Amino acid sequence: MSTTSTTSTTSTPSTKSTTSTKNRRTTVRRLRIEAGPVGVAVPLRVALVVAALALAGFAGLIASVSMGTFSIPVGEVLGAVLGTGSGAADLIVHQLRLPRALTALLVGAAFGLAGAVFQAVTRNPLASPDLIGIAAGAGAGAVGAILIGGVTAAGAGTFAAVPFGALAGSLLTAVAIYLLAYRDGTITGYRFVLVGLAANGALIALSRWMLARADIDQASRAMVWLTGSLNGRGYEHVQWAGLALAVLVPLTLALARPYQLLQYDDDTARSLGIPLRHARIALLVLATCLTALATSAAGPIAFVALGAPQIARRLTGTAGIPLVTSALTGAVLLILADLAARLVLAPTELPVGVLTGAVGAPYLLLLLARTNRAGKGG
Repeated sequence: MSTTSTTSTTSTPSTKSTTSTKNRRTTVRRLRIEAGPVGVAVPLRVALVVAALALAGFAGLIASVSMGTFSIPVGEVLGAVLGTGSGAADLIVHQLRLPRALTALLVGAAFGLAGAVFQAVTRNPLASPDLIGIAAGAGAGAVGAILIGGVTAAGAGTFAAVPFGALAGSLLTAVAIYLLAYRDGTITGYRFVLVGLAANGALIALSRWMLARADIDQASRAMVWLTGSLNGRGYEHVQWAGLALAVLVPLTLALARPYQLLQYDDDTARSLGIPLRHARIALLVLATCLTALATSAAGPIAFVALGAPQIARRLTGTAGIPLVTSALTGAVLLILADLAARLVLAPTELPVGVLTGAVGAPYLLLLLARTNRAGKGG
């Protein structure tokens, strides 16, 4: 494997006055990575942002395992991971904190990637799975699995029922939204969001109806899960989320070219040879599965899928929404939010969904205001 640094120039329009424009040449430095006959050129800024986010995620992982009511030095954390730590540190690391932190990283990455796909395919920054009903559908399916199968909110019992319930609920919701938003051979982002908002309200009502009909003990456990929580997560959640991401992420990255072209208008994408309907359906199915994965592991955590792609785009300075950077941004956001939720009111721990909801609501209002000013609501 070898890496080389190259530069390329692009022309972009720059407004000199209200009546005339002038082309400006900008230089983009690219990092080319080669492994035999295979090579990829990545803008240097994007590569630096990806490296910085990866380091931030690793630092967040160490901090999440080290910090808490009972603090553990970083050296003992590493020793416990390597199997050479003391008994108390080993118990806290492996039974309480490390599985929770790893689950946060995996779930955050899934939410960030799913949000990027939904926003890019619909060309609408408000098309987040937690707003348009996909996460609510996964939540309704998982609540049904919890109440019918007797699964606890922390995932004890027949945990395998929860992912399948979430997947079934999210896929059925996605199909319904797609069919209702499909008109005249196409789907607009504005119509997709409106139908999704209606579905979101209906599915939240369905979840509440199921909770009202359930046993009080089961309903209370399901309500804790519905707030979005990483408390009590174990290695079974890490294994499930890791295996699912190992399948879904490569499939999503394999559709990177259609993903990028679908961010243009339909005529442009069609003229470049992209089968719009098939590419859109494939990407939406993958994003729905990613949402179901994240929701089944941690509950419907709000605003991570909404904010991560927009933050990633601003960090990289790209016109479109980057896939890998969005996933890393989501992972960093969630693990830092979970760390803050554990420490802000220590020794009381907040569900991470409460914190992300409180922080994300003002961001949503700001995004709505910017969308209306830019005229991108539909």
